[in-house]
Amino acid sequence: MSPINANDFPNDYNLQINYWQKNAQSIINDYTTKTTSFLFGCQPNLAIQMPSAQVIYLLSKRFGDEKVRQCLNPESTFQSPVAENTDSQWIKSVSMVGVNVRTIGSFWSLVKYAFTLPASISSIHLLPIWECGVVDSLYGLASWYINTEFFNREFATQFPHLDTAEKQLKVVINILHLMGKTIGFDVVPHTDRYSEISLANPYHFEWLQRKDYKILDHSDKLVDKVAQAIVDFVIINGSKSGDYFPRIPSDFFDASKNNEEVRLRILFGKKENKEDRNNRRNQLISFLFEKGFEPVPATMAPPYRSLIVDPSDSAKTIDKEGRIWRDYIVEKPQEMSRVFGPLARYKLYESKDDNFNWELDFAKPKVNVFEYVANKYLNVCLTYNFDFMRGDMSHVQMNPEVSENEVDEYYDIHKFVKNYIKKSKSSFAYFAESFLVADNMMAYGNEAKHLDYSDTDSTLGNLQSYALSDSEFYQEFYKYFKFVETNSFSPNFTIFTADKDDPRFDQFYWNGNSTRYFIGMFFKYLPSYNSLGFEIRDDHNQPAPNEFYTKLYVFHMEEGPKSTHGPYQWGKNGTQFAEIQSVNFIADQIFAENENPTFELISDIEKFITEKILVWSLEIGENKYLFVVNLFCGNKPKKYDLLKDQKLKLVYIQNCELANNHSLLMPSYSQAIFKYEV
Repeated sequence: MSPINANDFPNDYNLQINYWQKNAQSIINDYTTKTTSFLFGCQPNLAIQMPSAQVIYLLSKRFGDEKVRQCLNPESTFQSPVAENTDSQWIKSVSMVGVNVRTIGSFWSLVKYAFTLPASISSIHLLPIWECGVVDSLYGLASWYINTEFFNREFATQFPHLDTAEKQLKVVINILHLMGKTIGFDVVPHTDRYSEISLANPYHFEWLQRKDYKILDHSDKLVDKVAQAIVDFVIINGSKSGDYFPRIPSDFFDASKNNEEVRLRILFGKKENKEDRNNRRNQLISFLFEKGFEPVPATMAPPYRSLIVDPSDSAKTIDKEGRIWRDYIVEKPQEMSRVFGPLARYKLYESKDDNFNWELDFAKPKVNVFEYVANKYLNVCLTYNFDFMRGDMSHVQMNPEVSENEVDEYYDIHKFVKNYIKKSKSSFAYFAESFLVADNMMAYGNEAKHLDYSDTDSTLGNLQSYALSDSEFYQEFYKYFKFVETNSFSPNFTIFTADKDDPRFDQFYWNGNSTRYFIGMFFKYLPSYNSLGFEIRDDHNQPAPNEFYTKLYVFHMEEGPKSTHGPYQWGKNGTQFAEIQSVNFIADQIFAENENPTFELISDIEKFITEKILVWSLEIGENKYLFVVNLFCGNKPKKYDLLKDQKLKLVYIQNCELANNHSLLMPSYSQAIFKYEV
């Protein structure tokens, strides 16, 4: 048992810093001797400031020099905790944290941040890790190269052989596996509109030709003109690499005659010279833009298709080159219809009637595009030893007439990528970004059926979109509980996401945050998802500066309402951090006994919507734990009668009191754990 007493941990932010400075040695000793699985009381902003030498010391003391040396070799692969699993069911019971690497500065800082995560948070999802395009959006892939902004110079100084972002990422994943964490990456079904990917593979995308406010052409045949224009550009400006290149577009873009690696060098130059590549790409963009050629922007939600130029004068952007970009809108939009101007989706299906009416022929998948995307992500998975994929925009289902009988391997790009990778890695899992909203809102048809058809293992869900005081929160929770019984996937108890760390959504997190976290940690009927920054997030009763919101670090904008200046600023919510440390501390003790608890719901899930008392048990080894949570928002404490036929031993109680031997008085947003023998 650790000598650290969680009850002694202060609620004040500054006192917590003093606590860490005073007790760091004993806390580190608890970690290195495996008494605890995390650095209790260490604020994440302090953890990521650790020098590399100290990080290696902690790892070596806990895991041994030999294993750490193996992990530090980028040519070596350290076995994942789920490597021997024969299927992907493991992801249905994990507690996961999502990390935007930009907020912590580098891949290497992931290891430091992981020191603050208990073993029960066993999975880490990385937001996109590739070079970015317009507004530096992480989700607008400019190339398949790893983002060099995540390279850590101090780490490379300590270990000179780790001199690239790729090598550092490989080593970091090795170490995270050593620490018992599974790691996932984003599978993104689109790129930056003028990415190196789209320009080197124009036939993998849709194109349009625009002049001012009018789309002149959006036919399938337009891509032939685009391909010719790209080759003309190379003929005029020369091969950037000096390599010979075919002058006929059909040969230039034929992988068997001019493979993509060579094609990229011809078009943009050497991988190592990023600035030079970007300048050359900018020249090619201008060459195509003058002819009106643009990749068709990505869309979200029905009806997806049939775009027009936004006629409003304000719907334009003038870039540094003086190019005037017009926004697009769906011609007959529905409630959730969106057009993402900076992004271009892969063309996964042939069009009907040369795309005259913007209709896709879902019976004619473009197999070569499916395989291109899947091969790229397979290479990423195997190179870095990722364990799962998070499917970005998994809610996209563009076929208004899909039926179960028509579902095949080309039904959905995420389904195809998952199963393509599973051929090489049987434990590989698929975590979907899907919100389980009403039919025909985010996707055509029923979203849950879409996830089943797509071979989804777990999905994000939408609980993060409701405050605990909202009736919709409880209705959604009830629905998610039932989804597990009726569907092949498990929805997450979603605590907090980067997408909702935005001033517009502050009200979701004004009350009961530690209770959200408590349920996510212990309600093992559902997996859970939480994002970096929540542990010490301020309440923000008034909008804070942009630098306090992780959402705004998905891109880099120097001007406007979404601009950021300087690094991400961690919150200073000492009260919430103390509560979360208590939960982590107890979780460390409970789950150390057994990794596979048996879940039993005690309270009536039907009544949960109105009564807002949630009670369940976990049987772990030779012990059983009773969990009681009151989510009712009111002035008067609720009374809950405990199990009278069991001898309950108090393990953890917060803001509650025992009224007698068999009753518990619980104010709003409170929780308790009792331990008893099976």
